[in-house]
Amino acid sequence: MKIDFYRHDLQPSDADRIAKVLATPFLTTGQVSRGVEAQLRNYFSVPHACLVNSWTNGALAVLLAMDLQPDDEVIVPAMTFIASANVVELAGARVVFADVEPNSLLLTPEIVAKHMTGRTRAVMPVHIYGQLCDVEGIRRAIDNHPAKQGRVLIIEDAAHCFEGEYQGKKPGHFGDVAIFSFYATKNVTCGEGGAIIAHDGDLFQRIVEARLHGMSAIAVDRFASNKYNHWDMNRLGTKANLPDILAALLPHQIETIDQRLPRRREVAERYREAFGNGPLRLVREVPDTKCAEHIFTIGVPNGRRDEAIAALNAAGIHVTVNFRSVTGTRYYSQKFPTASADCPNACLWGEQTLTLPMYPSLARDEQDYVIKIVREQVYPLARSRT
Repeated sequence: MKIDFYRHDLQPSDADRIAKVLATPFLTTGQVSRGVEAQLRNYFSVPHACLVNSWTNGALAVLLAMDLQPDDEVIVPAMTFIASANVVELAGARVVFADVEPNSLLLTPEIVAKHMTGRTRAVMPVHIYGQLCDVEGIRRAIDNHPAKQGRVLIIEDAAHCFEGEYQGKKPGHFGDVAIFSFYATKNVTCGEGGAIIAHDGDLFQRIVEARLHGMSAIAVDRFASNKYNHWDMNRLGTKANLPDILAALLPHQIETIDQRLPRRREVAERYREAFGNGPLRLVREVPDTKCAEHIFTIGVPNGRRDEAIAALNAAGIHVTVNFRSVTGTRYYSQKFPTASADCPNACLWGEQTLTLPMYPSLARDEQDYVIKIVREQVYPLARSRT
């Protein structure tokens, strides 16, 4: 049996939404995007939202809006996708890698406090796999830290966590900014894209400008009222706006995201039940959390992870790795040679983890097959050493 790693839920009828945009003269960021931004403001109960063409460029726009200096520090967990660290480098600041809690793989208030200095300008909690960090606790740890100087932003990496909640609060409730991904494999997707939500109006205005070359007006405003309107460049920016032709795929998915979560949870719970008493390492479920169930990861101990990947691939099951510790990549290990030693939990998980197929259209017999192969071929590897 062949099991795809991922299958999206978009249907041929979604092409009709794109066709409506094609029938207009405006393909780039316009009224469709503004309608989606209104949906986001309503869903997350925030005053400000804008669409971007990727999580990465959205995060870069946020950091550019902060006018970071070379000595400024941004705390980033080592267990995340490389983009979380890359944007700090691209913005000209210094990445400070932090380890994660070993069972949930989340950044905690205690870990943040350990890494705070007078140069800390931002902290980036990563809501990995769909579970939220304790952002309220992280805010207290920042505000009560004796080394804190000036404003320290919390920039939530919510790429895995659109519909998740912690103690009844969604991403962006306690943070200054939350950034989402609409990449091809995400729970809400338009192939490529993302969104930023924020509370502070002044900061948001700088982000909107940084999102599009630092310009004071996007295209729909430059040609408002059927005439050309002059614009200016207020700051250095990037090219991060999302075109309407992609934004058109989002409204229906946002409307139905909470209706689709129970099916994702059903698939994830079957995996947890199947592997709960076995030799594999599973991510701990955080109490008081509504997990977005973005992906399902397992840890294969004893240095046998890559053999497990090979066995699953040979059986027709496509898997991936989310993620290696960022500190172990060639670039960051050369630039920060001691960072991996300071992040043992992230590094160990990065050596063990692999991600199984998990999506609403995964049929029961397909999941049964994945479970069977894991038990028959991966369990023996997990129980033995290389």
